[in-house]
Amino acid sequence: MSETTINSPRLTTLTLFGIKPGHVRWGLAQMGTSGPHLQKVPGLLFYKLLGSGHGKGFSIKPNLYRYGLICTWRDEKAAADFFERSELMQQYKAHTFESWTCYLHPLQSHGQWDKQEPFTPTTTINYSSGPLAVITRASINWKALPNFWRFVPQSSKALDDAEGLLCSIGLGELPLIRQATFSIWESAEAMKNYAYRNPKHQEVIKRTRAENWYSEELFARFIVTRTQGTWNGTNPLNATIAQL
Repeated sequence: MSETTINSPRLTTLTLFGIKPGHVRWGLAQMGTSGPHLQKVPGLLFYKLLGSGHGKGFSIKPNLYRYGLICTWRDEKAAADFFERSELMQQYKAHTFESWTCYLHPLQSHGQWDKQEPFTPTTTINYSSGPLAVITRASINWKALPNFWRFVPQSSKALDDAEGLLCSIGLGELPLIRQATFSIWESAEAMKNYAYRNPKHQEVIKRTRAENWYSEELFARFIVTRTQGTWNGTNPLNATIAQL
């Protein structure tokens, strides 16, 4: 890939928590109780608490042992203070057996999340190669739910064999209706090959437009600057980040 001048925003983080056995009720409760604490965190500009599904993409089957937190921060210091010192993170540490945080700088973002644009780039950097993270998010129209869940799992299944995919997970704010995916690819080319050449994914894109599946949607790409912790017992980007 030739070097391209692109934009980067304030810091974005994606954290995945692995809930300890026997602590499932606590983990589920955080979807409703952590919000008031997060609203008071200095320097936190946007956040979403997310459940997860089984597999690498959209899934109708929930995973009650894995939860996510997406944040946009004013700066690196605000993020560090939260992860290292906040009472809420200390509570999560007590109830989880692992956590993994990915530090991101957005390159492009289109669409909205709850009528906000949380990943809009604000400063200029250069990107030529390396891992590329993608967040896709949608609110699904009620009338489109049957067709969405008939066709989308086929596209998500195709992720199992996608060349250049380093890791991926399906996330959601509300079961069946408000869905998101987070994925990291070894390069922009690998991501584009899946997005534009995979026939199952292309079928979903066509139906999305033709049948008006979404009432709101967002697509964002990010540079991965570093990762910390483990996800399923390993850091899926250890080898890749070490080469940067």
